[in-house]
Amino acid sequence: MEREVLLEVKDLEVTFRERRKRFDAVKRVSFKIYKGETFGLVGESGSGKTTIGRAIMRIIKSSGGEILYKGEKINGVISRELDHKVIKEIQMIFQDPQASLNERAKVDYIISEGLRNLEPGLSKRNREKRVQQALGEVGLLPEFAGRFPHEFSGGQRQRIGIARALIMNPDFIIADEPISALDVSVRAQVLNLFMEMQKKRGMTYLFIAHDLSVMRFITDRIAVIQKGELVEMADTEELVTHALHPYTRALLSAIPMPDPRREKHKKLLVYDPSVHDYSKDKPFWQEIGPNHFVLANRKEAVEYKKLYEN
Repeated sequence: MEREVLLEVKDLEVTFRERRKRFDAVKRVSFKIYKGETFGLVGESGSGKTTIGRAIMRIIKSSGGEILYKGEKINGVISRELDHKVIKEIQMIFQDPQASLNERAKVDYIISEGLRNLEPGLSKRNREKRVQQALGEVGLLPEFAGRFPHEFSGGQRQRIGIARALIMNPDFIIADEPISALDVSVRAQVLNLFMEMQKKRGMTYLFIAHDLSVMRFITDRIAVIQKGELVEMADTEELVTHALHPYTRALLSAIPMPDPRREKHKKLLVYDPSVHDYSKDKPFWQEIGPNHFVLANRKEAVEYKKLYEN
């Protein structure tokens, strides 16, 4: 049975220009996200992963390619009806829970702002009921609605951000580094909350992070991005246990080990782009194993296939 594609990104390009300078932040990126899955996008700072999330949200304009949501193109000029549909059904949870919340507004207003804009006919009583329901779902008390963001801890602020997204009953959530600003003790709670919400509501996530250990815990598939290009994509366990691209292997080697003795003697890999000779034999996106894709030229593909088979 073929899985339903909720979102498809086709040859996406995002270019920033300042005077005569041009910077290609995202270079012909393509992937599909299936309904009900958690798709991970991982890479170091500046790799373009957040830019992709913001391009899907239409916070940033794409300069090429297509973004299809439920089969409809949502980048570029779209109808007002589709615009309202996308705003309601696709929500984003931002990295910094302190910077993404309006410090001058009470929690009630922050969470219900989307409802005020998209469901203006909703009565005050029903709106308050929806806010309390959203707070309850993320493990916060109803009386928190009358407080300001600065009265909460980082973990609680992030939960408020999650409640703000959930109140719109979205089908698709983009979570941009949602736990990187949180204490280690709070991270597991927030990750478990994401998983509970997915089971309860059948939601689909694009989970953006730089930490592969977190990705292994929460995602179904992972795409690895480096300098605006996807270099590898596979099912999560497959990628973690059989990484092929040198960049992915370098990211995996940086994951801390729980055993101090093994951690002390492990070999940290440093990615060196000069290992690729693309002067004549250019790289292209290809399937090395079932659903395991790598950016490689013909010579590298032969080596990766040997690695995969072993």
